[in-house]
Amino acid sequence: MSSPETIQQQAPDTLAAMLATSGVADMLTQLDNELIGLAPVKARIRDVAALLLVDRLRAARGFSSGAPSLHMCFTGNPGTGKTTVAMRMATILHRLGYVRKGHLVAVTRDDLVGQYIGHTAPKTREVLKRAMGGVLFIDEAYYLYRPENERDYGQEAIEMLLQVMENNREDLVVILAGYKDRMERFFESNPGMSSRIAHHIDFPDYSLDELCRIGDLMLEAMQYKFDERSRNVFADYLERRKAMPHFANARSVRNALDRARLRHASRLINSAGGVADDDSLTTITPADLLASRVFTSDLT
Repeated sequence: MSSPETIQQQAPDTLAAMLATSGVADMLTQLDNELIGLAPVKARIRDVAALLLVDRLRAARGFSSGAPSLHMCFTGNPGTGKTTVAMRMATILHRLGYVRKGHLVAVTRDDLVGQYIGHTAPKTREVLKRAMGGVLFIDEAYYLYRPENERDYGQEAIEMLLQVMENNREDLVVILAGYKDRMERFFESNPGMSSRIAHHIDFPDYSLDELCRIGDLMLEAMQYKFDERSRNVFADYLERRKAMPHFANARSVRNALDRARLRHASRLINSAGGVADDDSLTTITPADLLASRVFTSDLT
């Protein structure tokens, strides 16, 4: 076994090689390039990747510290990228050898909890079976616990999850997600679950500039574009929409663009006999946005 001094001298080059050959370096770069904002989230993902790389190197050198706990909690408002980051995390864990398959199984309460006695266990068992070797992502996990309903079976699902999270943590990573305040209350009511979560990552809301950049990327992926005037109108739209109820960050951006595409298509069909050149087929105009109720009322 190498001495600590030798490890200190060799580790940087070896870790760099491990980072490169695993493909994780490329994934982290891709994460930076494809996901707008989320600086604190990306920093935590890099920290987790670094921990796993060092853990692998320590194991290769004969040091044993036990398998790291990788269960996580993602908190934040809707549309802040929690599911997307969970998918990337599953791939990172797979490439570093911490899960066998690297797939993501995303579920909610309805996928785990039954409506009558004897229904919950097989539902939860089937979800866990599908998720083994990968990551189980439970959105709005606090809905599993409903103490006000004496006939609720969510506690049974929680107890099964706790057992698997402890006994199968080398073959399954569980990520719980939801609003921060509700997740905190959930953990207060379920200390066993809280004690098994090693990484808490909070997803901030996007700024107006970040939302505009997300809109540009979404349009580019669909082979549409804004002209200069429509880009300014869209920024105005987002500023107004953020002040309204039920705003869902990137999800609301996508919904707005989908509605703008509907208006764009109707405008083309109804004008000039439906004749259109490539530029008009791909350009969102101010008219496609200004027809939104966001500009005319406080309706969403």
